[in-house]
Amino acid sequence: MQLIDPNHPAYRRLWVRIAIVAVCFGWATVEIIGGDPFWAVISAGAGAYAYYMLFWSFNPQPAAAPAAESDADDDEEDAEPAAEKPSRDGQAD
Repeated sequence: MQLIDPNHPAYRRLWVRIAIVAVCFGWATVEIIGGDPFWAVISAGAGAYAYYMLFWSFNPQPAAAPAAESDADDDEEDAEPAAEKPSRDGQAD
């Protein structure tokens, strides 16, 4: 079960991935200074997992290419002309 989906578009930017890992390890430091080792270990574990998923095994997928517009141009030439559409007042233009 993945807690972090590394293919999500939100993780494409490097600064986002760095910030997530830094916040986790930063919070672990705060908990160690505060004298609560249980939450420090939990936060450090979350930071280690985030590092593993967002840096170690991160393999960015290329963005989906937009559909080719040349196909759309060919379809317009082959299509029959559209019937006249009435304007707002009901009269044909």
